[in-house]
Amino acid sequence: MARGRAQTKLPPPFLKRVWLPDDIGEREGIDWDSYPYNLALIRAAGLDITFSNPVTILVGENGCGKSTLIEAIARRCGFSDKGGAQGMAAVRQSVASDRDGGDLGDLLRAAWLPQIHQGWFFRAETFFSVARYLDEAAIEASAGRGPQFLAASHGQGFLAFFEERLNWQGIYFFDEPESALSPARQFDFLKILRHIQREGKAQIIMATHSPILMALPDAELLHVTRFGLRPIALEDTDHYRIYREFILYPRETIEVMTE
Repeated sequence: MARGRAQTKLPPPFLKRVWLPDDIGEREGIDWDSYPYNLALIRAAGLDITFSNPVTILVGENGCGKSTLIEAIARRCGFSDKGGAQGMAAVRQSVASDRDGGDLGDLLRAAWLPQIHQGWFFRAETFFSVARYLDEAAIEASAGRGPQFLAASHGQGFLAFFEERLNWQGIYFFDEPESALSPARQFDFLKILRHIQREGKAQIIMATHSPILMALPDAELLHVTRFGLRPIALEDTDHYRIYREFILYPRETIEVMTE
């Protein structure tokens, strides 16, 4: 991602809407019985998402399509399925998992104001391949000096990467970043996200299972279900309710959940 690209003074969200066109059912060559087109979300409700906040957080159970949506939208915005910046080829296909969300992204339509060509698609499973690519490129370009994201511990490396990248204007996608962060590090990540919100330069679309990250103030929570996407309050999510019951009644909750 180049630092010299044109900046806009308009506030985020830059990506206003993504949707599947009405005539999608008439397209040839689409196997509606195969993934990702057979997701209940797509078959029952189609796909039409309006972004009204700088930060949008997708929540829902495994298998509902959160990660697929993140990958599809990122692909529609010009990012590789494998993660990284636009136009980056840092990760071999064998390293990235095959979700086929990118195929869905090729069918999406998008509305922008304005269209942004900077940003990042973060996938936890490819972070180390991308970070190694960045470390090696920076060291080669600066005679031994570079960010060295992999020199720190696991969580510290992620946070150093986030802090360095998220200072730039752009659109950023995160697929379950909590998988790389302890609960304490998740609060450090929230500090970075709050700083981004106050700066007003970036749009973030994130999928997560973490109630800590869901609690980000001023973010819009969208519950991904088989019937579509709907706004939801933190306290109404299954994730929050389960964690709350466990914190209040740990032994009793375990007994009930493991019967």
